[in-house]
Amino acid sequence: MTAYVFPGQGAQFTGMGKDLYDASPKAKELIDSACDILGFDIRSIMFTGSADDLKQTRVTQPAVFIHSVAAAATIDNFRPDMTAGHSLGEFSALVAAGAMSFEDGLRLVYARAMAMQKACEARPSTMAAIIGLPDDLVEKVCAETDGIVVPANYNCPGQLVISGEIEAVDKACETLKEAGAKRALRLAVGGAFHSPLMEPARLELAEAISRTEIKAPVCPVYQNVDAQPSTDPAEIKDKLLRQLTSPVRWTQTVLNMHRDGATEFVELGPGAVLQGLIKKCLPNK
Repeated sequence: MTAYVFPGQGAQFTGMGKDLYDASPKAKELIDSACDILGFDIRSIMFTGSADDLKQTRVTQPAVFIHSVAAAATIDNFRPDMTAGHSLGEFSALVAAGAMSFEDGLRLVYARAMAMQKACEARPSTMAAIIGLPDDLVEKVCAETDGIVVPANYNCPGQLVISGEIEAVDKACETLKEAGAKRALRLAVGGAFHSPLMEPARLELAEAISRTEIKAPVCPVYQNVDAQPSTDPAEIKDKLLRQLTSPVRWTQTVLNMHRDGATEFVELGPGAVLQGLIKKCLPNK
């Protein structure tokens, strides 16, 4: 069985999607229509924008989503056995699995990006990557640190991203370095994604998600919140909303997909970050 996986924010690069646009009429149609849906020329930013242009959350999230869905659209008779996406990539995974239209998915992604941007600006916060420690130790340090700091991305064994208030994240990093972390360093992000600090964004996105039509997907979609397969539209909506303030359980997602029969993982979207993480989750496969 083949599992199709979709990357999140951070996978963007200048020139993304240009090869798909030039080679595939389906991809060209999707990328052109995205400009009309968003009301600005995201195509030009994707193809020729600077790294700084692409780093803006309002651009990054829709750009990665557009690239990912366009990549899936170029596959003839595309019918996945299972899908999953890392954070933002979950929206791409749902569209690829037929649970949501491209148009609705793009509108939701843009609404999510703007809501997250607003939450970041309202309260200074950050994230940090912790390398080389077991998850339970990182969880313990976060729980014992004053202020808001929580596990945010379980990327692969030995790699966990924490998220929260700047002072609390810095303090947790110091403690984790003392505990033997190979690296504990702040990430260049706009705020504390997948933490309680995203609650204003969750509230803002709730109405948009409730209005969006979500159908039963053609295959199970493994969602970030619990790493379990979802096929029920109401359950999908609930988990999609909870994702904003909950950790991305990517390690568990990969292990569960493999447990359920995935023998091949194909990454669709810019870059190959997820392929590297999957190899670390399943080193002997």
